[in-house]
Amino acid sequence: MQHEKKEEVVRVVKYVLFSISAGAIQSLAFSLLHEILDWPYWPCYLIALGLSVLWNFTLNRKFTFQSAANIPRAMLLVAGYYCVFTPLSTLWGNALANIGWNYYVILFGTMLINLTTEFLFWRLVVYKDSINTNDRAIKRQAQMQAQAAEQEEKL
Repeated sequence: MQHEKKEEVVRVVKYVLFSISAGAIQSLAFSLLHEILDWPYWPCYLIALGLSVLWNFTLNRKFTFQSAANIPRAMLLVAGYYCVFTPLSTLWGNALANIGWNYYVILFGTMLINLTTEFLFWRLVVYKDSINTNDRAIKRQAQMQAQAAEQEEKL
C-alpha cells in the first residue's frame, strides 16, 4: 500500500514536469504567433494547444503512465477530452480577451485548468487499466521482485 502511494506521487510529479515542458512549447508557439504575426487570441491558442498536446501525450504515455495501451484508442479518448475542453477554453479565453484581459494571464490560467483536468481524465479514463504495462514498467517490476526475493533469502 505504501509503495502504491509513493508510486502515485511520483506519477503526479512526472506528469507536472512533462506538462511544464508542454507548457513551454505552448507558450513559445503562442508568443511567436501572437507577437510576430499579430494574430488574434483564438488561432494562436488553438495551434499552440495542438502542439503541446502532441508533446504531452507522447511523453506521459511512455514515462508517466508507462502504458502499453492501444495508441489509437488512447489518442481517441484524449481527442474526446479535447473535443470538450478546446471549444470551452477557446470561448472563455476569447471572451476574456475581448473584455481586455491580458492574453498571457488567460493562457496561463487556462493551462492550469488543463493541467488538472487532463491529468484526472488520463489517469481515470485513458490509462485506468493499462498503467505500468509497457516494457519499461515490466522490467522495473521484475527488478523489484528480484530484489525482494534476494532480501527474503538473506533473512
